[in-house]
Amino acid sequence: MSLHDEAVLELKAYEGQEGLRQAYLDHLAAHPDGMWKACGAGHLTASALVIDPERGRVLLTLHRKLRMWLQMGGHCEPGDATLRVAALREAAEESGIAGLSLVPGGPVRLDRHPIPPPCHCHLDVQYAALAPPGAVQEISDESLDLRWFGYDEVAGVADESVVRLLEAARTRL
Repeated sequence: MSLHDEAVLELKAYEGQEGLRQAYLDHLAAHPDGMWKACGAGHLTASALVIDPERGRVLLTLHRKLRMWLQMGGHCEPGDATLRVAALREAAEESGIAGLSLVPGGPVRLDRHPIPPPCHCHLDVQYAALAPPGAVQEISDESLDLRWFGYDEVAGVADESVVRLLEAARTRL
């Protein structure tokens, strides 16, 4: 089964944000290339909010291009079998942490946001991932900084989309 078909199945199973969920499904129905960066009408991305093993902090990256504190995430790649795989791959690549595990239950949120050209629009499927005990982060080339923030600190450094993701992830935990 293709990543496109897997994404459709995962989105159909997602319970919540009905209007946005349907917009994602409509996008994929209208754009066979809607999973890929080359789709000028926008494309799906996958991200994961990394949570420490004690469940009191999250790891955010200071994104090199956007210069914002964000969760780990990005574009799907041809080797990604599912959105879950893409989210875990991106989280591991950007955090440097091996052994991350997604919180059960599928995506915790959807977030559609404009992006500077050439991407224009990301239809982000957002997960939560737990770091293993003793995890040590390492800054990637895509990041200016990487830092753990207490739950109560996130609103002071990140935008509302990250705050909403944190709230949804904490509900899932």
